[in-house]
Amino acid sequence: MTGGQMNKRDTVLALLALSAAPLGSVAQQPSKVWRIGILETTSAALNAANLNAFVKGMQEFGYVEGRNFVIEYRSADGHAERFPDLVTEMVRGKVDLIVARGTPATQAAKKTAGNIPVVATAIGEPLLIVPSLARPGGNVTGLSSVTTDLSAKRVELLREIVPGVARITVLMNMGNPALGPQWEETERAAQLLGIQVQLFDVRQAEDFERAFEAAVKQRADALVVAQDGLTQANGKHIVGLAVKHRLPAIYSASEYVDDGGLISYGVSYPDLYRRAASYVDKILKGTKPGDIPIEQPTKFDLMINRKAARALGLTIPPALLARAERVIE
Repeated sequence: MTGGQMNKRDTVLALLALSAAPLGSVAQQPSKVWRIGILETTSAALNAANLNAFVKGMQEFGYVEGRNFVIEYRSADGHAERFPDLVTEMVRGKVDLIVARGTPATQAAKKTAGNIPVVATAIGEPLLIVPSLARPGGNVTGLSSVTTDLSAKRVELLREIVPGVARITVLMNMGNPALGPQWEETERAAQLLGIQVQLFDVRQAEDFERAFEAAVKQRADALVVAQDGLTQANGKHIVGLAVKHRLPAIYSASEYVDDGGLISYGVSYPDLYRRAASYVDKILKGTKPGDIPIEQPTKFDLMINRKAARALGLTIPPALLARAERVIE
């Protein structure tokens, strides 16, 4: 055969092979693998329920971890001063987007991440970061945890569960800018109910022992533990101290009750993380974060641990049990 005949035969064979190839296997371009930075207050192990909710939310929009997105997880482990360095590390790692938990983490991401989009999973005080909920502008959007608005409700719940409560101690890290308004709302609610309230400003893990000792010395009847990266990172320790000192305590998230705490009331954080995936999807498809309104939570959880209540000699009112999303027996 001549060289021209060989070329014709090879061409025909090649066309036949192409026609028989599986659909999509020819000239398929590799899909983009998005790098998502997760800027957190606690370790991935302590944050597993929320992280799993986010991954499941991403799956709802067609994103599969390890296939078309990867997570770069960074935790401050209860030390908010670490956030700027963690954001810088993410920027150097060329993340496409940052998902941040809480006001301090979101502030650090906004300041340090440049033009990288930031989706907040739970901002305590969003107006400390953006000028408007409807049009946040800039590179930040996400979901509010409305923690300030729920502060009064926690005081009311303590009054329901602890008969004759007269003095409440509040543990708050006042270094967190979101907690100042929470303290003011808690103080106002307590005063309206005729309850004395005492603030203990906790800034490091060593402060919790001293705060509990002072609360017992001042004969506190109950305790409010504010949600913050420091309290999250030390949650089991705080619950243990409450048990040791026989102090009824209310928390802002359900993991404290799972660890043996008495009662919690707050937003459903897993639900916020699942919903955050929709923000990530919009941004990865081209929407500017500043054009996406910051939304309020839609799901709230009341959790009660009857085992902890019995250990404290407390009887949970039936009406309160009926309102609970989950009761630990």
